[in-house]
Amino acid sequence: MTDLADDTVVQLRRFNRFYSRAAGLLEPRYQHSPFSLVEARIVYEIAQRGPVLAKEIAAELGLDAGYLSRSIARFEQAGWVKRERGEDARQRPVRLTERGRAAFDAMDRDTRASMAALIEPLSQDQRRQLSASLATVEQMLGSTGSGEVTLRTFRPGDMGQITARQSVLYSEVYGWGVGMEALIGEITAGFLRNFQSGREQCWVAERDGRMLGCVFLVSDSLETARLRLLYVEAEARGLGIGNLLVEQCVTFGRAAGYRELVLWTHTVLDSARKIYAAHGFEITSVDVHDEFGKPEQGESWRLAL
Repeated sequence: MTDLADDTVVQLRRFNRFYSRAAGLLEPRYQHSPFSLVEARIVYEIAQRGPVLAKEIAAELGLDAGYLSRSIARFEQAGWVKRERGEDARQRPVRLTERGRAAFDAMDRDTRASMAALIEPLSQDQRRQLSASLATVEQMLGSTGSGEVTLRTFRPGDMGQITARQSVLYSEVYGWGVGMEALIGEITAGFLRNFQSGREQCWVAERDGRMLGCVFLVSDSLETARLRLLYVEAEARGLGIGNLLVEQCVTFGRAAGYRELVLWTHTVLDSARKIYAAHGFEITSVDVHDEFGKPEQGESWRLAL
């Protein structure tokens, strides 16, 4: 195990200890309810999905079937759940009774209040950062996330994040150095400084609050708009995000009255080039430069609108 892995494990364990205490997970009964932490999770699944089969809960939570069966039997004895008739006598769906629903609703209200108190000191921007960070942690540790990919226009803070992410990605994958970072920073700063509403735009693709990609459309002249800084995060490749972003640029460009869209890219960016070609862009010129610290073949593309 590397030192970096050791550090990550230590930090993760530290966070687990912090959150277990902050969320009251160490109490014998979760949020002062009649349920232990695991039982509360089982009740949550029944409340959200009921009537639901026990085997489906076991699969979702990774619980031992015997433990789950004993828990549901206790719930039934306490009057919190009821087993319904099923197609198979051995598989009877479980649902909450009125008493069980009341117990769950009280626990859910207490949980929401506890979480609200935890984030109450945070500003709106800090809350957005927290949401995005939590989604990132969830994705990195194995979950694909529950939300769908959406597009939105830019908001304060996006330009710094876009500059940082693209600079890191291009450095790690292609070895492009400070020249690339300087160029991206100039483009994003210029976009904010000279933004023309109705003629220019930046779209951000995100899921569960996490930025997954972006693209810019900026004015070159009355008749020409330039597509810039298209990128998609590595974990989001294959979801059609790049195609969606370019399509948004083409649609916006036509609506804004431009006659053509142009862009500058590089031959090594094969995935982006395929998207451009699919939308009808064509190469108009090719040149070699070393602005990013080593020779690269750049390409100019054009799409007539």
